[in-house]
Amino acid sequence: MDRYRQHETFIAVVEAGSLTAAADRLEVAKSAISRRLGELERRLGVQLLERTTRRLSLTDSGRLLYERSRRLIDDLEDAELSVSEEHCALAGRIRIAGPLSFGHRHLTDAVDDFLATHPELELEIDLNDRMIDLLEEGFDVAIRIAELEDSTLIARRLAQTRHVVCASPGYLEGHGRPQTLDDLAKHRCLVYSNAPRPGLWRYRDGRSDQAISVHVTHRANSGDFLRKLAINGHGLIMEPDFILYESIERGELEIVLGDIEWLTLGIYAVTPPTRYPPRRVKAFIDFLSERFAGVPYWQQCLEGLEPRSRPDN
Repeated sequence: MDRYRQHETFIAVVEAGSLTAAADRLEVAKSAISRRLGELERRLGVQLLERTTRRLSLTDSGRLLYERSRRLIDDLEDAELSVSEEHCALAGRIRIAGPLSFGHRHLTDAVDDFLATHPELELEIDLNDRMIDLLEEGFDVAIRIAELEDSTLIARRLAQTRHVVCASPGYLEGHGRPQTLDDLAKHRCLVYSNAPRPGLWRYRDGRSDQAISVHVTHRANSGDFLRKLAINGHGLIMEPDFILYESIERGELEIVLGDIEWLTLGIYAVTPPTRYPPRRVKAFIDFLSERFAGVPYWQQCLEGLEPRSRPDN
């Protein structure tokens, strides 16, 4: 049995999530997928996948083999591409994971422009605010907006986003405009429930991060949903500028406590720990890096705001 074919089959099963989907992807019978996978496990003398009636999951041995097999396949592809014509068209599939609001607002147009240049590519995009396991779920790249923890994943910083506190003009007229952090206790606040600590709004105080507890009246796992509640006068909101910037520019929301340095996060393209990502994946990340370089367009609404390192309470 061709070893390359066995590893190709194993990778397809991991990334497709089932033997049936892998068979469709490789255009072979499901029985052939099962046979190849069984031959690989017998040859190596280890179990690579744990099978249940509902899903497949990698064993520790399977995870290690997937990482190295994926790397070998990618290296082979890179070697072939390196000797092909310099300007050959990009082709193949890219599996991309991204956060929901950022994906709808900023990746849609970026992907459209990228595909206009590389029409032979096939993209599979999952927009979801949950934490994606790139290796377990077979993604080529994920866009993450976070304070990244140390890991074996490879991260490239694309841009940053700054949180701002806003409210509608109608809410501020009826409830007053907060002037200090202490004033937040008097206000209705809308919070993002997927945050690590919902109800605590983080800011920078000198060289350390601090958090202030706010009075939560409504919470949701969608930043855009909360934005609409804020526009309709239901309270204060602290959200990333890439969600709020258009509403600020249209006057639907007004920035309050704008001289406080609220939470700032990096926006990263994260890839599995392969030495050479496929050329198409590298081209996509390069494209995003160039598109969002410098001061991103969603931060123009913050021009003139100078955050204080130590807000007065």
